[in-house]
Amino acid sequence: MPIDGRPLILVVEDEIGQQNVLTYNLTAHGYDAISASDGEEALLMIRERLPDLIILDWMLPEVSGIEICRQIKADPETRDVPVIMLSARSEEVDRVRGLDTGADDYVTKPYSVSELMARVNAALRRVHRAVEGVVLTYGDIKLDSNQHRVFRGETPVKLGPTEFRLLATFLERPGMVWSRERLLDRVWGTDVYVDSRTVDVHVGRLRRALRVTKGEDPIRTVRGTGYALG
Repeated sequence: MPIDGRPLILVVEDEIGQQNVLTYNLTAHGYDAISASDGEEALLMIRERLPDLIILDWMLPEVSGIEICRQIKADPETRDVPVIMLSARSEEVDRVRGLDTGADDYVTKPYSVSELMARVNAALRRVHRAVEGVVLTYGDIKLDSNQHRVFRGETPVKLGPTEFRLLATFLERPGMVWSRERLLDRVWGTDVYVDSRTVDVHVGRLRRALRVTKGEDPIRTVRGTGYALG
């Protein structure tokens, strides 16, 4: 939780030099930064003090960052915490795997520290700018932004923070066709580079979550353009 209003960032990185660079820059940017050198230590720290965001290296000793991310996103207490994954793996298949595991962003090494700080800023803004004080509905889908809950009929739908914002965007204008570029600007922000494949991954994740009742897929793919609700 924040100390004196400062967001808490957990850095999980086994390379001490990189760990020190990240915690120093996060502190310089006004964050409260703590660090862990392996996955088990990170999970213990998360249980003791829930961070506002986690920067997670893929290649960790003993337990990989992918597995740690999977555990974080599977736990109802921590699944809404944004995770930025760091990795030397730059292939598209690796990026997709990281996002499919639940990571909210994926940054390849070597990276620009200033770009990473911008991604941290954007991720935290996205968490706090999700529509507040409204209930959005479409058919049997209901999104309650106050309680941060989604239902399909009477059945709760478990969504991560990115999928929640994505669904809120669709629900604000049912039937409107959103291009991948517009969804990137609306859901991820204009100040951070995220490729269009990321949109496809998160739309796929949202679709799977909304099929919890085995009902129809409410999201329509518009070939060559983007996506629409209904």
